[in-house]
Amino acid sequence: MLRISSTLAIPLDEVELSAIRAQGAGGQNVNKVSTAIHLRFDAAASSLPESCVAAVLARRDSRISAEGVVTIKAQRFRSQAKNREDALVRLAELIAECCRPRKARRPTRPSLSAKRKRLDKKQQRGTLKAQRRPVRRGEE
Repeated sequence: MLRISSTLAIPLDEVELSAIRAQGAGGQNVNKVSTAIHLRFDAAASSLPESCVAAVLARRDSRISAEGVVTIKAQRFRSQAKNREDALVRLAELIAECCRPRKARRPTRPSLSAKRKRLDKKQQRGTLKAQRRPVRRGEE
């Protein structure tokens, strides 16, 4: 089981892990050994609660496809075991972030003193601009 939170876990048989060759520098080790891990998790067909599945599908993230498949590539370490652990941790963090309930937004209003200050500044700015205007002779 992959622990997401104290109340949420997903079975590891829903997570598809495959070893691939890592990219980038690393010399002969990169060319010979498949140390990177390619993780695929189908959130839509998983045992996650409906609210979590909806949150994962609604999240705008390049790792999540339109069908709800989460794809994570882990190649941070030279060891396949460490990359496997890293991929699972990153999946757990992603799902935990999606399933965390959002704090409700309470609409706020500017205080009376803030309104007063804003209007005073507008008045001062208008006065300053009026002083920049050329003085017209003969008009009064």
